[in-house]
Amino acid sequence: MHDFAIAFPPLIVIRASVAAVWVYEGLWCKILGRVKTQLEVVTAVPQLGPKFGAAFLKMLGVVEVALATWVMVGVAPGLCAIAQTALLVLLNANGLLWARRIIHEPAGMIVKNIAFLVLVWVCGAMPGSRL
Repeated sequence: MHDFAIAFPPLIVIRASVAAVWVYEGLWCKILGRVKTQLEVVTAVPQLGPKFGAAFLKMLGVVEVALATWVMVGVAPGLCAIAQTALLVLLNANGLLWARRIIHEPAGMIVKNIAFLVLVWVCGAMPGSRL
């Protein structure tokens, strides 16, 4: 048996993969409101509740779309990876704290987000030019 390596995907493919997750989460799920459970999770946070939940969710969607743009532009990719990590950890922690009963599968959410963050950090660590 011979050991062989496959080519590493181009930086643009890695960036687009990370950005696509943020666009899906921000635009589709939050701004357009296509995933209703996300509003349920946000309104379960006592400081937000039904009064501020919908507005907060839309604002969060805008932040997530902005993150997608930042990823694609490639300015300060390490700082971008740190910002993504901080936001995702904050969102997951609050979701588990206030809305665990609403989240379909909390353990699966954590495992998937860890895998996503690995891709985020690969993107943040790869040298490359800005678009």
